[in-house]
Amino acid sequence: MAEGDHIVTKQSIPLDLPQFPESFWIASTNIPSFPKLTQDIKVDVAVVGAGISGITTAYLLSKQGFTVALIDASKILTGTTGHTTAKITAQHDLIYDEFIAHFGKEQTKRYYEANLDALQFIKQTIQEHQISCDFAEEDAYVYTNSDEHVDKISAELEAYEALGIPGAYVEQTPLPFQTKAAIVMPNQARFNPVSYLTQLVNHIIKQGGQIYEHTEAVSVEKGSPAVVVTSEGARITCGHVVSCSHFPFIDGWNFYFARMYSERSYVLGVKTDKGYPEGMYISAEDPKRSLRSATVNGEKLLLIGGENHKTGQGICTIKHYEALRVFGEVHFGLKEIAYRWSAQDLTTLDKLPYIGQTAADTPNILVATGYKKWGMTTGTAAALLIEKLVMAKESPYQQLFSPERFHADPSIKTFIVQNADVAKHFITGKFEMIHKLPEELENDEGSVVKVNGSRAGAYRDPQGQLHIVDTTCTHMGCEVDWNHGERTWDCPCHGSRFSYKGEVLEGPAKRPLKKIESL
Repeated sequence: MAEGDHIVTKQSIPLDLPQFPESFWIASTNIPSFPKLTQDIKVDVAVVGAGISGITTAYLLSKQGFTVALIDASKILTGTTGHTTAKITAQHDLIYDEFIAHFGKEQTKRYYEANLDALQFIKQTIQEHQISCDFAEEDAYVYTNSDEHVDKISAELEAYEALGIPGAYVEQTPLPFQTKAAIVMPNQARFNPVSYLTQLVNHIIKQGGQIYEHTEAVSVEKGSPAVVVTSEGARITCGHVVSCSHFPFIDGWNFYFARMYSERSYVLGVKTDKGYPEGMYISAEDPKRSLRSATVNGEKLLLIGGENHKTGQGICTIKHYEALRVFGEVHFGLKEIAYRWSAQDLTTLDKLPYIGQTAADTPNILVATGYKKWGMTTGTAAALLIEKLVMAKESPYQQLFSPERFHADPSIKTFIVQNADVAKHFITGKFEMIHKLPEELENDEGSVVKVNGSRAGAYRDPQGQLHIVDTTCTHMGCEVDWNHGERTWDCPCHGSRFSYKGEVLEGPAKRPLKKIESL
């Protein structure tokens, strides 16, 4: 939110936007439920986080004969994986020219090949198990209407050619509006990730794996074996620990909160008057516009995404949905907005994910995080790499994705920029003047308020009940702001998110916001 702009009421929501967010992938899939872990167990591998990385890792390792426990702090598949646009592609915006400059041709080609391997693995797994998940192969495009980005697209094509990546430069895409240039990568794909992964979950169970929900991992006791300790004191003794939670639950001296930054982006699932061409699209320039289709009961659902910004910062979040609605109306003609949802993504200092051993002295503790906005392929690539590391096999991608790597350019510049931004928002939150009082809130209204002379956060739910929390983030003390689009409290410093009741939804924070019981 802009500084001082904390109050957004329900009257701000356009009538044609669903009042509350709901992911199409989650709403359209019957996701199984699992118990909480309440006793100590012993397994070969403990996997923490049940999104695409964690589920695929557990699937691969259980298939290899390892005993596996997969745990999630909430419900499986309801995190970032359940809120993606679900493009399965090695075309991750305009990155290959940039990566060649930073990492060289050999490592950049490995990045492409790792993601291509992931695409092929998903395709083969769907065929092997006959999974019904709306999988379709489509070409992927990065397009522009900006003169500045025409040159960047030309440079990207040169990078494709240098790396041997199939692709082509076109001026006009199949989209129903003019473009100045685009680069196309053929034979990419899209699917329903929750339907796909739900079937992998069934195979994990058949292969002897154990799955537990509402089981939060809070620490690891190092050693061989290692021990994962949950928030309620259950202990998982294991040969290997794999952190696939969105933000790593094992930070320690790795300082992931300072080596990654979080961004939110938004999606509308709409039915249109005009037809939608085949293909997947993303704009080169900001504000981002991402397009792909899905099939619902034989009818096309167009997914319009974009409007990314740093978590806890920027304009009132509902306005991002409104911007996507206007874009859809202008170019496609909207009959209905069936769904709206948002996602949070973590980007590393050099834009490559962190996948592998957390440190040389703890080779049995591994991490997978920082997929930017391309977790379907990089999350799958992470699982394929982790399988090899657990089995003590070599991988050509081990060095590329190592969490211990450091590239001075661009990491130092990114580190300085991001941490200067953190400092600015820390100071701004501490010295902000607050005048709103909790009793002034209407139903379904949230705001930063003043309680007993101090800054607090209040939300009055649709039934009229008031929920008041201390707005000081429990991670490093920044002040959270109200996100009306999702009914959450978001931290502008390191991206932690909390429910209106103060419960942790996204790390790096591990403890809830303190509740203020009375005025």
